[in-house]
Amino acid sequence: MKVIVMLMVMCSTTPGTQCQPIATPEIQFEDMYNCTVYGYSYSEEIISELSPEFVNKYGVYTKFYCESREIV
Repeated sequence: MKVIVMLMVMCSTTPGTQCQPIATPEIQFEDMYNCTVYGYSYSEEIISELSPEFVNKYGVYTKFYCESREIV
């Protein structure tokens, strides 16, 4: 059986920094559409919890992707 899962990282435009994984809810989505819609919504939630000063100072942004995985 295949399910879709979302993986997300937080990144910065600061030179020399690497993207770091973000803890995300362990949700198994029925399709790519639902995963993608959730990813954008969750990304907004994460960024909105940060201060504008922090986001502006470090150029913080998120990236996510939805991946199909085989469940045994």
